[in-house]
Amino acid sequence: MEHSNNGYIGAYKEIREKIVEYSRLMYNDRLVSATSGNISMRLPDRSDAFAVTPSSESYLTMTADRIVIMTVDGEILGCPRDGRPSSEWRLHAELYKAKLDVGAIVHTHSPYATAFAVNRESIPLILIEMQPWLGGDIPLAEYAPTGSQQLGINTARDIGDRGGCLLANHGTVAVAPNLELAYVRASYVEDAAKIYHMAKCVGKPYVIPMN
Repeated sequence: MEHSNNGYIGAYKEIREKIVEYSRLMYNDRLVSATSGNISMRLPDRSDAFAVTPSSESYLTMTADRIVIMTVDGEILGCPRDGRPSSEWRLHAELYKAKLDVGAIVHTHSPYATAFAVNRESIPLILIEMQPWLGGDIPLAEYAPTGSQQLGINTARDIGDRGGCLLANHGTVAVAPNLELAYVRASYVEDAAKIYHMAKCVGKPYVIPMN
């Protein structure tokens, strides 16, 4: 991984602050635990670069200057000397490469959705909210090791035109043109998974036909 740090250390303050804000929200909403999960935003003036949460840092104490600026090819443009990007930066990079309409990504380990991911079971269209917010059902991305480029490739392929998907034996990812919508979609993925789990416990869920 190449480091250049060409004046990007203090750049994109608003983006960095927004990532920190939503990272804390993600933690407080219990979509992640400890330092799991990550958030990124594509840079507005560089389609080949993005800002991403750092590796293994507490969301409760994270500050905007800790957010890493990098390219989709792994070049570090701005990063504290003692910092490094999320170990899942390749997941974000491959999604940005494949989907030019994606401006933000939220990767969580939310418990109900991750339970279905561990079972390698997608979530069908069982809630009316899933259609407008997620585009329909919640697919499952094929397994690949955490942090690998293949995980990103699989996810970019298997998410299709949906707003979110499950990562086999891993967690979830939600994508959108902006961070506000990506976060809403990540929340809906977990909400759908929780309700689907509860419905399966008490009966047989009815699936809504896709339009």
